[in-house]
Amino acid sequence: MAIREFPPVSEADSQGLLALGGDLEVPSLVLAYKSGIFPWPFEAQILTWFAPPRRAVLFLDQFHIPRSLKKSLSKSAWQIRFNTAFDEVIGSCAESKNRRGQAGTWITPDIVEAYKELHRAGYAHSIETWEGARLVGGLYGVAIGKMFAGESMFYRKADASKVAFVRLVEHLKAHGVEWLDCQVMTPHMEALGARTIRRDRFMQLLAEAVSARVKLFE
Repeated sequence: MAIREFPPVSEADSQGLLALGGDLEVPSLVLAYKSGIFPWPFEAQILTWFAPPRRAVLFLDQFHIPRSLKKSLSKSAWQIRFNTAFDEVIGSCAESKNRRGQAGTWITPDIVEAYKELHRAGYAHSIETWEGARLVGGLYGVAIGKMFAGESMFYRKADASKVAFVRLVEHLKAHGVEWLDCQVMTPHMEALGARTIRRDRFMQLLAEAVSARVKLFE
């Protein structure tokens, strides 16, 4: 049965742990993201839900493209596509270790199946870098209103995931989005201009964003 209510985010502990257990049904995940909460399971352990006291956010007007990345952006052999290979993207992310602390993958088989369902429901999206017929990098995340939460990325060629991220930022800007939820700060996101803000400030931004009647992806 889908989760009907989460505890207030103010009840999370100092690490952001808010709740244990529950399920990963589409209504539960949508409620979580609208409430400023995300699942972060640890391998085969119990499902855990987090709302960190400080949230990593990228304000899109502060987005910084490193000089080395600008060279990769000019690669004519790469094409960026949206939502053409979601299952392959999340599967590739599950095999890598490049988000949320990098201490092993948190993208368990249950997470993979749940987000495939979330994608089919129109909430989870993939941004993909293609070299001909080969998927060489990408990322996926969740969109509700003007909120986009980045979940994980992978690459098979250097900078391929970063190029996808740049194109995502351009797409979000074109649709009036002002910030992107990075959830947990990483050196990579910090280098791109992300910073942490207090949870109460994040919740204010979130409430406005999820209430917007827009569709970011077709």
